[in-house]
Amino acid sequence: MAWLSQITVGEVIMTFLACCLIHETLVVVLPDHLAGPGGWLIDTGDQD
Repeated sequence: MAWLSQITVGEVIMTFLACCLIHETLVVVLPDHLAGPGGWLIDTGDQD
């Protein structure tokens, strides 16, 4: 459990922001059938 006390709030925030950045990059770069409305990897909403 000593390793848990070495994690800082800044590291947690930076990891969260990095995950958000990766998610948004994937949504922009990948085609809609992979990351878009109804996409199988990242579903961004309904297929209307």
